[in-house]
Amino acid sequence: MSQQALLERVVAALDQAGVAYMLTGSLVSSLQGEPRATHDVDLVIDVRPGDAPRLVEALTAPDLYVDERAVDDAVRQRQVFNLVQMATGDKADFWPLTDEAFDRERFARRRVVDALGLRLCVSAPEDTILMKLRWSKESGGSEKQFVDALRVFEVQAGDLDAQYLRDWAARLGVTELLAEVVRQAEPLDG
Repeated sequence: MSQQALLERVVAALDQAGVAYMLTGSLVSSLQGEPRATHDVDLVIDVRPGDAPRLVEALTAPDLYVDERAVDDAVRQRQVFNLVQMATGDKADFWPLTDEAFDRERFARRRVVDALGLRLCVSAPEDTILMKLRWSKESGGSEKQFVDALRVFEVQAGDLDAQYLRDWAARLGVTELLAEVVRQAEPLDG
């Protein structure tokens, strides 16, 4: 199964279970910026503890592995859980929506796009940039995360809400990283 097929199955399962989601991470930064290989499909999902059995039922398939106990624990504790495609090792990481202000804000700002032959809910480009910068900082300076943010900034530059970026960068403690993105950004030939 390809990563795209896994994404298609996961999105269909979430829709079937009535679970609101937002695609995020490297797959979205590849859609909004510069494409790069990734083995993970990252999704933020709006679930409550009582939703875990319905979610597991929707995600269960013979060639997919999802641990019901891990899902239940992750949903209750607002921590990541994953689903693994057994033959390829590709996986989907599910991040339950938290009550953190930025998490709620970026989820509310998600956009519906047609991409990869699917209709998908994805993070807004500003939020993709901010999360990539946050992950870069939290990982001790990940160049890969920083470059993902930079490329999204370059590709989306004309359509970005600069004030939103500055405000949330300050609140998230990534103002210096955002300034470095702006400094390094190269205009795209149009």
